[in-house]
Amino acid sequence: MGVQSKWLAGLTLVMATGLAHARPAPDDASVYFITPEDGATVSSPVTVRFGLKGMGVAPAGTDKANTGHHHLLIDVDSLPPKGQPIPSDDHHKHFGGGQTETELDLAPGQHTLQLLVGDQNHIPFDPPVVSKKITITVTE
Repeated sequence: MGVQSKWLAGLTLVMATGLAHARPAPDDASVYFITPEDGATVSSPVTVRFGLKGMGVAPAGTDKANTGHHHLLIDVDSLPPKGQPIPSDDHHKHFGGGQTETELDLAPGQHTLQLLVGDQNHIPFDPPVVSKKITITVTE
């Protein structure tokens, strides 16, 4: 079963049974941006590199203790509700293959970026393993 199929199967089970629960996060876990830096002025496409400390990165659908995968929140004001899967849309980018970097096409202007680690079913840990929100400016 592929990563996307595992994710859909897990999400279907969570939604159908209401069994969503947040896994405990390791005490020393943290997620952060390697690039870009907060306040940076960049051009599109923007290379974004993710860092993770105190946990391992594993593809979605991988049920292994103290592992998860990255989600990039773009211009988002708040985190998803506790115990609920992270949405998948233009503002919530999933990296369920275990990726640790991406290139984003962003419109000119100011944007906020934040990283959030999810478990095998895209549910944030408890407490959330979330980065500081950074602001970048994209030039034309």
